[in-house]
Amino acid sequence: MELLTPGTGLIIWQSLIFLLLVLLLSRYAWKPILNSLKERETSIQNALDTAEKARLEMAKLQSDNEKLLKETREERDKILKEAREASNRLKDEAQIDARKSADKIIEDARAAIQIEKQAALKEVRTQVALFSLEVAEKLMKKNLSTDKAQKEQVEQYIKDLKLN
Repeated sequence: MELLTPGTGLIIWQSLIFLLLVLLLSRYAWKPILNSLKERETSIQNALDTAEKARLEMAKLQSDNEKLLKETREERDKILKEAREASNRLKDEAQIDARKSADKIIEDARAAIQIEKQAALKEVRTQVALFSLEVAEKLMKKNLSTDKAQKEQVEQYIKDLKLN
């Protein structure tokens, strides 16, 4: 049974060595170990704080990017709308100018046609007057005493006119 129950001297020496080991460890090892653990905890906490700040900053940047993207799209839509309006306005102005120009050309053509028509009518009147005078002159020159001679003379003049 001696193996199972240690002796008093052994217990005292083991206790004394244990206390001495605890004193040495507390003085030289535990403080540096605790300090290094505290430094490790602080560095981990700093890393977590930095990561949280970076996450918040990334969220802010993402929000700013979305805002800028939205503003850019709105500006693009506004520019496209203005361009469409300007295009439509220019198109309408061009159509109005083309209509005015076409109306002016048509009006000028009508005026020219009217002038030509008046000139042609004047020429026709002049020709008719000249023909009438020639017929009257020829009738006057020839002494027509009978109706039969007058009819023959008129028919002859009509044939002459058709040939010319």
